[in-house]
Amino acid sequence: NRSITGALAKAYQNNSQLNSARAGVRVTDESVAIAKSGYRPVVVGSASIDYSSSHLNGSNQSVRLTTGNFGVQINQMLFDGFQTKNNVAAAEAQVRASVESLRNTEENTLFNAASAYMDVIRDRQVAVLTEQNLQFLTEQARAARSRFEVGEGTRTDVAQADASRSSAVAQLSAARAQALASAATYHQIVGDEPGKLKAAAPLGKLLPSSLDGAIAIAATEHPAILATEHLVDAAAFSVKSQEGALLPQLSANAGVSSAYRNTVPGVVSTSDGTTNSASIGATLTIPIYSGGRTSALVRQRKESLSQARIEVDVSRDTVRQAVTSAWTQYTAAQQSVAANRQVIAAAQLALNGVIEERNVGQRTTLDVLNAQNTVISAKINLASSERDVVVASYAILSAIGRLSVDRLGLPVTKYKPEEHYNAVKDKWYGLRTPDGR
Repeated sequence: NRSITGALAKAYQNNSQLNSARAGVRVTDESVAIAKSGYRPVVVGSASIDYSSSHLNGSNQSVRLTTGNFGVQINQMLFDGFQTKNNVAAAEAQVRASVESLRNTEENTLFNAASAYMDVIRDRQVAVLTEQNLQFLTEQARAARSRFEVGEGTRTDVAQADASRSSAVAQLSAARAQALASAATYHQIVGDEPGKLKAAAPLGKLLPSSLDGAIAIAATEHPAILATEHLVDAAAFSVKSQEGALLPQLSANAGVSSAYRNTVPGVVSTSDGTTNSASIGATLTIPIYSGGRTSALVRQRKESLSQARIEVDVSRDTVRQAVTSAWTQYTAAQQSVAANRQVIAAAQLALNGVIEERNVGQRTTLDVLNAQNTVISAKINLASSERDVVVASYAILSAIGRLSVDRLGLPVTKYKPEEHYNAVKDKWYGLRTPDGR
C-alpha cells in the first residue's frame, strides 16, 4: 500500500514540470558566467595566405607571388562604465529569483500530488458507495415488484423504484469514470499508477495557530514573494548597467603578427622574406550622441524596475488571498466532517425506521427511496469533506511557503540548485556541463 508521503516523494523525483523548472534554473545559472566574461580578455588568432600569378609585358615569363599573414590579438576591457559589474550583479539576482521560483514550483507540485492522492481516495469511495446504493435500490425494485404481484403495492411504487435504480446505474457509471480520471491525473503528477492508497491525515501539527500568524509567515517566507523581490534587485542593476553606456569606455589591446612574402622567379624585391611585428595600445571611447537610443534604453529599464516593484505587491496580494482561502476551507471542511457524521447516523436510523413502517403499510416506497437518498448523499459528502480537510491543510502549508521536503520529512534526496551554480559561475572555458553532457 502507498502512503501520501511516498506519493509526494515520487512526485518530487519524477514530475516532468518540476524537472523542467530545475533545468530552467540551470539555464539561468549560466547567465552569471556569461556576464563575468566581460571582465576577461578576448584572444583572437588569424591566418591568411594568398597566391597569385601574372605575365610580364613582352615576355612569356610568369611571376608567381605568395604572401601570408599570421597573428594573435588580445583585447582587454579596462573600464566599461561599470556595465560588467552591474550585469554580473543583475545575473546573480536573476539566479536567486529563479531558485525561489523553483522552490515555489516544488511546493505547487507537492500540493498537486497531495490533492491528486486525496482525489483518488475520495472518488474510489464514492464509486463504492454508489455501487452499494445501486444494490440497495435493486433490492427495493425487486421487493416493490413482489408486493405488487401479491396485491400489496401499486404500479406507481414499482415505477418509482425502477426509476431510482436506473438513475443509480447512471450515477455508478459516472463515479467509476471519475475515479479513472483521478487516477490518470495522479499518474500525470506522481509518475506512477496509484495502486492501493492508505488513508491520509491533515497536517495539523505543522500549521500556524491562527490565520493572522499564517499571513505573517507567508509575507516573509513565501518563495513567490521572495522571487519578485530578487527580480526588483535584478531590474535595478540593469538600470545601472544601461546608464554605464553613457560613460567613457577604455580598452587595451596587444598583438603579434608575422608576414611572409615570396616572389618567383628572378624578380628582385626588397619586401620579400618574413617580417615579424608586435603592437600594444589602448583605446578610449567617449559616447557623445547615439540618436537617442541609449537614453530610451535607460528609460525602458527604469520602467521595467517600476513594473518589478509593482509585481511584488501583486505577489503579496495573491499569497494573502491564497492563505485566507485555504484557512477558511480548512475550517469549513472540519465542521463539515463533524456535521456529515451526525447526518449519516441520524439518516441511517431514519431509513431503518421508514423501511419498518413501509413493511406495515404506514410508509410508501417513495419514502424509503428518499430516506436512502439522504443516507447516500451524506456518505458521499463525508468522503468529500474528509478529502477537503487533508487537502486544505496542505494548501495552507503551501500558501505560507512551508510545504517543503524537509518539513514533510519526505524519504528523498533533496535537489540542491546551488551545486550546479557553484560549478559554473566561475568557469573560464569548457563545453561540458557539470553532469558530463
